[in-house]
Amino acid sequence: MTTSAHIQIMLVSEQAAPNLLAALDPQLKPKEAVLLVSQKMTARADALEGVLRAEGIKVSRIALPDEHNLAALENTLMDVASQREGQSIALNVTGGNKLMALAAQSVAQLAQWPVFYVDVDTDQIIWLDKTQPAQALTQQLRINHYLRGYGFTLAQGIDRPQPNVAYQRLLQDLVLNVGSLEEPIGQLNWLGQQAEFEGRLTVKLSHRQLDSRSLEALLRNFEEAQVLKLNGDTLRYASDEARFFAKGGWLEHHVYQTVCQVTGDLAIRDKAANLKVQDANHQENEIDVAFMARNRLFAIECKTARMDNPDSQKANDTLYKIAENCRRIGGLGTRGMLATYRPLRDSELRLAKALNIEVVAGATLARLGERLKHWVKPTA
Repeated sequence: MTTSAHIQIMLVSEQAAPNLLAALDPQLKPKEAVLLVSQKMTARADALEGVLRAEGIKVSRIALPDEHNLAALENTLMDVASQREGQSIALNVTGGNKLMALAAQSVAQLAQWPVFYVDVDTDQIIWLDKTQPAQALTQQLRINHYLRGYGFTLAQGIDRPQPNVAYQRLLQDLVLNVGSLEEPIGQLNWLGQQAEFEGRLTVKLSHRQLDSRSLEALLRNFEEAQVLKLNGDTLRYASDEARFFAKGGWLEHHVYQTVCQVTGDLAIRDKAANLKVQDANHQENEIDVAFMARNRLFAIECKTARMDNPDSQKANDTLYKIAENCRRIGGLGTRGMLATYRPLRDSELRLAKALNIEVVAGATLARLGERLKHWVKPTA
């Protein structure tokens, strides 16, 4: 099928990506989308409709009063077929439940609508009548489209930081010397948090901190990168951005730059750092580093602070938070990772595995590029 049908019928489900991919692809883009919507999928349909209308596609809906009644589903779809007899229609059967798909295919066969399935893993349209070969998708979802398809909006613009030459040597030193720098990194985090809490770009060092040779050496490295300057017992940050970088933002920077380095190898289509999104209730979530690959959202949480202090968020809590954010923000296709400067205990690693959260911790941060390739590429 080299040209698009005027109308695409879509089965709305929790997964927005298959419907968006087919509707936004230049070779398949319809003039109108007809959404088949069960009662519990109303919010998902609202989000999908918003994206489609923004792309100039007319949208109409067919309510499905009982998505578990095959006969009722077939009757509803037969009404659609009779009302639109003679129109150019294609059916996207990827979404919905099994009964919806069966009913839609049954009616499509009678109405002689072409039926296709979207394989998001291979970026292909599979035509189920087998009269046409599989068709490669030419449209790849970007972060903004993907998020809006799941009912989220950007609370601010997408940040795609450019490489900073002054930071490169510092970042390399930090990730290659995890063991020896763990304690001073914790002290530097604390100093940055204190300055941020007071709304200042300066913070005083205690006598104990001034006597710490490991902290002194770390501060010297940050000075060389023009992030901060120590004058007596006063630490001054170059800017708000520099303060954020010093208190842990450097790990986000390292992760984002590593994602940039493997973009070509992994066919990454879009990426962002410090991504803030809101749901329909204006609840805000933050993703430290996000990127799109294989038409899925990959979300990375970056942690440099200790997760075993009484006042700190525990590693288990962090893992549960990542899993919940992935489920809410991008559906079943979203993948989550925790990148942490500090190693996790065996029990925490077992929990991460159970939650399907990838972990890159401690010394393995130096091999982050390899880990990203293993994480993103589909298993055989």
